[in-house]
Amino acid sequence: MQLTDLMIYSGTTLREALSKIDRNGMGVIFIVNENEQLEGILSDGDIRRALLKGSNLDTAVTSAMNTRFLSLPVNTDDLEILKHISDRVKIIPLVDKAGKLVDYASINKLRRISIAAPLLEGNELAYVTDCIKTNWISSQGKYVRKFEDLFAGYHQGRTSLAVSNGTVALHLALDALKIGQGDEVIVPDLTFAASVNAILYTGATPVLADVDPITWNIDVEHVKKLITPRTKAIMPVHLYGQPCDMDSIMQLAVQHNLFIIEDCAEALGSFYNGVPVGCFGDVATFSFYGNKTITTGEGGMVVFKDKAIADRAATLRDHGMQKTRRYWHEEVGYNYRLTNIQAAIGVAQFERLNEFVEAKKKIAKAYNEAFSQLEFLQVPAAIDNTSNSYWLYTMLVKPEAPFTRDELIDYLHTKGVETRPVFFTMHEMPPYQNFGAADQLSVSTRISDTGISLPSSVNLLDEELAHICHCITSFCNKIEMTVAQ
Repeated sequence: MQLTDLMIYSGTTLREALSKIDRNGMGVIFIVNENEQLEGILSDGDIRRALLKGSNLDTAVTSAMNTRFLSLPVNTDDLEILKHISDRVKIIPLVDKAGKLVDYASINKLRRISIAAPLLEGNELAYVTDCIKTNWISSQGKYVRKFEDLFAGYHQGRTSLAVSNGTVALHLALDALKIGQGDEVIVPDLTFAASVNAILYTGATPVLADVDPITWNIDVEHVKKLITPRTKAIMPVHLYGQPCDMDSIMQLAVQHNLFIIEDCAEALGSFYNGVPVGCFGDVATFSFYGNKTITTGEGGMVVFKDKAIADRAATLRDHGMQKTRRYWHEEVGYNYRLTNIQAAIGVAQFERLNEFVEAKKKIAKAYNEAFSQLEFLQVPAAIDNTSNSYWLYTMLVKPEAPFTRDELIDYLHTKGVETRPVFFTMHEMPPYQNFGAADQLSVSTRISDTGISLPSSVNLLDEELAHICHCITSFCNKIEMTVAQ
């Protein structure tokens, strides 16, 4: 539903308002002035009460509208919006700093165009229903095994273990490789905190490396300078779906006898030299959080090259309990298992993986075509012999631009477009400041300060995509014209 379906100008009549309420089916209309600033809210109940008091349908809407209404700033966090939605308040107008109506929220729609929303229209309900009907709802069920088998088949037959989320996938991978106290793991400075947190969970020390200015992934030349006798592993992160330079990374691993843990949380469906990411390192990890390319709500997968290491990980995942001697524990383990219900959703989602990846590539192509000619924007690089799955389409506002990334984000919020800034660098946040020198991490800092992710949902409508492209193009062109004057 368009915002215009929910708004009417203050000079109109109750008859016109009632007609529009009937068409939008929401039971309410927002009243705005000539500047589209919100002045009141009018429900079908308000109209009925006004008529009972003697008004007629040709009376102005301002006579019956409610001026004591709840509205929220358009940049209000989704969780805060949810706090205000109830049986009594079912729809909330969202306004900009000037009080202009720019969006609305309801229990079914927190934002007009979200950054990433799951698509659950395949066999998810059927498979979950099967779990419930058969009483197999915990981690001991056929869908867990099937999900693992599907993943193994996709990743050249490598042993795969389903786990409860992507963060524990990383922790389990590191622990299975016996990385711990006294060891160092080199990890990019530009990543989500889970990559670094998992290293810290083991007692090992993360060592922050800068990223490449073209791919935004870990800079192999910087990694070479960071290797010490304590270095045990490198953790390349395929950021936003862009594959890392795995040939160079694997050469380093062989040269220095290092483990490689591929963090593929954002890159399911990406390929390097025709091979799926996750098939290069000793271990690879994936995430199925709600905004990922496929989702189980919360969930993860660990993919192993060495079956012996996979067997140890399987034991650790299940409390450290021995497979051949029930309730006997040789070492401390974890409860990192995925439920059968979650796996059932995962199987249904995996059945549509290729479709989802192609949808994301189509979105990226449209964005690239719209923005590659704009002077102030840098679109993601196309790298030979790689296939980016574009988990989140991310671009940069160039440092010389006459506007900031945050100004663009604020503008898009007023247009009903949810965006996301690129991750903060690890080295600037309090828990991680001792693991990297700021003067050696300048590329990470620049990308963090200027990067913006755009809506990338596989169910993004063509009209929504066109709206986003139009908004950004218009914003940049308007700024450029202002500067030229």
